[in-house]
Amino acid sequence: MQSPDQSNQHLNADGQSFVLKRSMTKRHLIMLSLGGAIGTGLFLSSGEVIAQAGPIGAVISYIIGGLIAYMVMLCLGELAVNQPVTGSFGAFAAKNIGPGTGYMVSWMYWLGWSATLGTEFTAAAMLMQEWFPTTSIWLWTLIFIIAVLISNLTSTRFFAESEFWLSFVKVATVLVFILLGLAAIFGLIPFHGYESAPLFSNLTSHGWLPNGLFPIFATMLIVNFAFNGTEMIGIAAGETENPEKNVPKAIHAAVWRLMIFFVGTIIVISSLLPYQDAGLAVHGEGISNSPFVSVFNLIGIPYAEDIMRFVIITALLSTANSGLYAASRMMWALSVQKQLPRIFSKLTKSGTPVIAILVTMIGGLPGLLSEQFGADVIFKNLLGVAAFTMVIVWMSICWSQFNFRRKWLASGKTLADLKFKTPWYPLVPILGFITCTATGLSMAADPEMLSGFIGCLLFMAICYVTYYGLYHQKN
Repeated sequence: MQSPDQSNQHLNADGQSFVLKRSMTKRHLIMLSLGGAIGTGLFLSSGEVIAQAGPIGAVISYIIGGLIAYMVMLCLGELAVNQPVTGSFGAFAAKNIGPGTGYMVSWMYWLGWSATLGTEFTAAAMLMQEWFPTTSIWLWTLIFIIAVLISNLTSTRFFAESEFWLSFVKVATVLVFILLGLAAIFGLIPFHGYESAPLFSNLTSHGWLPNGLFPIFATMLIVNFAFNGTEMIGIAAGETENPEKNVPKAIHAAVWRLMIFFVGTIIVISSLLPYQDAGLAVHGEGISNSPFVSVFNLIGIPYAEDIMRFVIITALLSTANSGLYAASRMMWALSVQKQLPRIFSKLTKSGTPVIAILVTMIGGLPGLLSEQFGADVIFKNLLGVAAFTMVIVWMSICWSQFNFRRKWLASGKTLADLKFKTPWYPLVPILGFITCTATGLSMAADPEMLSGFIGCLLFMAICYVTYYGLYHQKN
């Protein structure tokens, strides 16, 4: 077993070693996972889920989404602890499902994050322009690109620290929101429109499920996507100190904290706002569409829109920061496996894959075209691409763990030999795989996401054709 100061080391074709340094701690892992999941989906889309599914329905949706994420992360824990490598999902799938599937999963994960980079930068720049209307969106976009590049290129430790504090802003905002919301619900602080404490009357004032059962399932894609990012623990396992100890702790801590944050947020919003209005602004347009802004305004928090604009900009940059990290490590892993040119595994002295980072950033630039070619259409399809690629990766994690356990036992090893084992096997991987599959197929029912769905299927097919037509023949 490696000691904490040893590294995730590989040899290239010339026998030269290249090293990804184990410099992340448990707190970095937890915040990386929280930061990947807490974003604009919670701050903006949570109101849409409430409006469609109703208050109780939204709570049920987020609980189900959290349980799906937890099952996938339990599977990931066993894989990441017993096979701690960077670029983990592709490596796990290659070893436990098949090399072609591993190749496809790596590229699907890369596609999902690189496709969203440009939209994150553009959205953050457009929010900055609301503060500074005479400045150019391209200027802010360039500033944000440089900042995220510096964060990723400097060192893994610097990246982890920057992501820790970016995520801290989001986590702190959610905690303050829940605490103030509960204070308003129990009448400890004033809330506009109520003479006495509203308590939880809005939760069931229109019945338990005012729109029926179907919206619970119809909103699962949005809800599952809200948990996207928790799997980054697996990506970072190869650069984590003492992974067999820190990875399981980070998985349990991150998923349960997300459940508390998400469900707590939904309960507060649903209790204080009529569910039909949860996705609407109290006044104005733009950032005020956030139910967070609506609640803060009604509580009487000054500059609520400015506060949430800052938080959402932070959320966007945090997502871009962690997304560039995750996608570049996938590209590095493909190069290590000789499925990309050797230059993509080139590392700086501090151990960061410089070429992979720069090329991944270029892959995100087409999102900038959304300003000229219809932001709504491009953003919706890119969201669909990101959601679908996440589903494919999560399915591969469950399938990989299912096969890994079978091979482990077949080789004569025992469960006691596992440093971490997924509980309730094989129920957890099977149920996780089935629920993720159902979520992915639900995209086909959304006309606005259908083109992205078909595009992702074609991309998957191209990955298989490329692997078996080129790399498989070489080997």
